[in-house]
Amino acid sequence: MPRLNTQLQSSGAEFLVLANLLIQGIQAYKVYTNHPGYDVVAVNPEKNLSCRIQIKSRYATDFDGGFPVQNHDTDFLILVALNRGFRYTSKSDDSNGIRNPDIYIFPINVIRQSRKDTSGWKKVYLRNIPDYNQYKDNWLLIESFLF
Repeated sequence: MPRLNTQLQSSGAEFLVLANLLIQGIQAYKVYTNHPGYDVVAVNPEKNLSCRIQIKSRYATDFDGGFPVQNHDTDFLILVALNRGFRYTSKSDDSNGIRNPDIYIFPINVIRQSRKDTSGWKKVYLRNIPDYNQYKDNWLLIESFLF
Protein backbone atom coordinates (compact mmCIF):
# COMPACT_ATOMS: atom_id res chain seq x y z
CA MET A 1 0.00 0.00 0.00
CA PRO A 2 1.56 3.32 -1.02
CA ARG A 3 2.31 5.87 1.65
CA LEU A 4 -0.17 8.74 1.82
CA ASN A 5 0.97 12.34 1.90
CA THR A 6 -0.78 13.52 5.07
CA GLN A 7 1.20 16.71 5.63
CA LEU A 8 -1.91 18.91 5.43
CA GLN A 9 -3.82 16.69 7.84
CA SER A 10 -0.87 16.67 10.24
CA SER A 11 -0.80 20.48 10.26
CA GLY A 12 -4.56 20.46 10.72
CA ALA A 13 -4.18 18.27 13.80
CA GLU A 14 -1.74 20.78 15.31
CA PHE A 15 -4.16 23.65 14.68
CA LEU A 16 -7.04 21.54 16.06
CA VAL A 17 -5.13 21.09 19.33
CA LEU A 18 -4.24 24.78 19.40
CA ALA A 19 -7.89 25.73 18.85
CA ASN A 20 -9.07 23.42 21.63
CA LEU A 21 -6.56 24.88 24.07
CA LEU A 22 -7.69 28.42 23.26
CA ILE A 23 -11.36 27.42 23.58
CA GLN A 24 -10.53 25.97 27.03
CA GLY A 25 -9.13 29.39 27.99
CA ILE A 26 -5.52 28.22 27.92
CA GLN A 27 -3.13 30.61 26.19
CA ALA A 28 -1.10 28.71 23.61
CA TYR A 29 0.86 29.15 20.44
CA LYS A 30 2.22 26.95 17.68
CA VAL A 31 5.98 26.88 17.32
CA TYR A 32 6.96 27.48 13.72
CA THR A 33 10.69 26.90 13.83
CA ASN A 34 12.47 23.65 14.42
CA HIS A 35 11.73 22.66 18.01
CA PRO A 36 12.46 18.95 18.29
CA GLY A 37 10.09 17.31 20.72
CA TYR A 38 7.16 19.72 20.72
CA ASP A 39 4.76 21.53 18.40
CA VAL A 40 2.68 23.76 20.69
CA VAL A 41 3.46 25.68 23.87
CA ALA A 42 0.73 26.43 26.41
CA VAL A 43 1.40 29.19 28.94
CA ASN A 44 0.21 30.78 32.15
CA PRO A 45 1.90 34.19 32.04
CA GLU A 46 0.66 35.18 35.51
CA LYS A 47 2.55 32.28 37.11
CA ASN A 48 5.37 32.32 34.54
CA LEU A 49 4.64 28.67 33.66
CA SER A 50 4.64 26.90 30.34
CA CYS A 51 4.26 23.38 29.03
CA ARG A 52 5.51 21.85 25.83
CA ILE A 53 3.11 19.72 23.81
CA GLN A 54 4.03 17.20 21.14
CA ILE A 55 1.26 16.31 18.70
CA LYS A 56 0.96 13.01 16.86
CA SER A 57 -1.77 12.35 14.34
CA ARG A 58 -3.07 9.22 12.67
CA TYR A 59 -5.00 9.55 9.42
CA ALA A 60 -6.98 6.30 9.13
CA THR A 61 -9.99 5.40 11.24
CA ASP A 62 -8.77 1.80 11.34
CA PHE A 63 -5.14 2.48 12.38
CA ASP A 64 -3.64 -0.12 14.71
CA GLY A 65 -3.57 2.18 17.75
CA GLY A 66 0.18 2.70 17.44
CA PHE A 67 2.16 5.89 16.98
CA PRO A 68 5.93 6.44 16.97
CA VAL A 69 7.48 8.52 19.74
CA GLN A 70 11.15 9.28 19.16
CA ASN A 71 11.54 12.31 21.42
CA HIS A 72 10.35 12.54 25.02
CA ASP A 73 11.53 16.13 25.57
CA THR A 74 8.01 17.42 26.18
CA ASP A 75 5.45 17.66 28.98
CA PHE A 76 2.43 16.26 27.13
CA LEU A 77 1.85 14.17 24.04
CA ILE A 78 -1.48 14.61 22.30
CA LEU A 79 -2.67 11.95 19.89
CA VAL A 80 -5.19 13.13 17.31
CA ALA A 81 -6.93 10.22 15.60
CA LEU A 82 -8.22 12.07 12.55
CA ASN A 83 -10.60 9.24 11.48
CA ARG A 84 -10.52 10.14 7.77
CA GLY A 85 -11.74 6.74 6.62
CA PHE A 86 -10.84 3.07 6.39
CA ARG A 87 -7.44 2.37 4.90
CA TYR A 88 -6.38 -1.03 6.23
CA THR A 89 -9.65 -2.95 6.37
CA SER A 90 -12.59 -3.28 4.03
CA LYS A 91 -16.10 -2.90 5.33
CA SER A 92 -19.05 -4.69 3.82
CA ASP A 93 -21.55 -2.02 4.78
CA ASP A 94 -21.84 1.45 3.26
CA SER A 95 -19.78 3.06 6.02
CA ASN A 96 -16.65 4.81 4.81
CA GLY A 97 -15.29 5.25 8.34
CA ILE A 98 -15.14 9.03 8.29
CA ARG A 99 -16.06 10.54 11.65
CA ASN A 100 -14.99 13.31 14.01
CA PRO A 101 -11.44 13.21 15.35
CA ASP A 102 -10.61 11.66 18.72
CA ILE A 103 -8.11 13.59 20.86
CA TYR A 104 -6.12 11.98 23.69
CA ILE A 105 -4.04 14.12 26.07
CA PHE A 106 -1.26 12.09 27.71
CA PRO A 107 1.29 13.29 30.26
CA ILE A 108 4.68 12.25 28.90
CA ASN A 109 5.36 9.95 31.86
CA VAL A 110 2.34 7.82 30.80
CA ILE A 111 3.87 7.50 27.33
CA ARG A 112 7.29 6.57 28.73
CA GLN A 113 5.77 3.82 30.88
CA SER A 114 3.64 2.45 28.03
CA ARG A 115 6.23 2.09 25.29
CA LYS A 116 6.71 -1.63 24.78
CA ASP A 117 7.61 -1.74 21.10
CA THR A 118 10.67 -3.79 20.28
CA SER A 119 10.58 -3.32 16.49
CA GLY A 120 12.86 -0.29 16.51
CA TRP A 121 10.07 2.11 15.59
CA LYS A 122 9.73 3.23 19.23
CA LYS A 123 5.96 2.95 18.98
CA VAL A 124 3.43 3.38 21.72
CA TYR A 125 0.13 1.52 21.40
CA LEU A 126 -3.12 2.68 22.97
CA ARG A 127 -3.74 -0.89 24.15
CA ASN A 128 -0.61 -0.62 26.35
CA ILE A 129 -1.87 2.50 28.12
CA PRO A 130 -4.02 1.50 31.10
CA ASP A 131 -7.56 2.88 30.73
CA TYR A 132 -6.49 5.12 27.84
CA ASN A 133 -10.04 6.46 27.42
CA GLN A 134 -9.62 8.50 30.60
CA TYR A 135 -7.28 10.73 28.57
CA LYS A 136 -9.77 11.38 25.78
CA ASP A 137 -10.55 15.12 25.61
CA ASN A 138 -9.05 15.51 29.10
CA TRP A 139 -7.88 19.10 28.70
CA LEU A 140 -8.00 19.43 32.50
CA LEU A 141 -4.60 17.71 32.64
CA ILE A 142 -2.94 20.66 30.90
CA GLU A 143 -5.02 23.18 32.83
CA SER A 144 -3.98 21.56 36.13
CA PHE A 145 -0.35 21.60 35.05
CA LEU A 146 -0.45 25.34 34.39
CA PHE A 147 -2.86 26.73 37.00
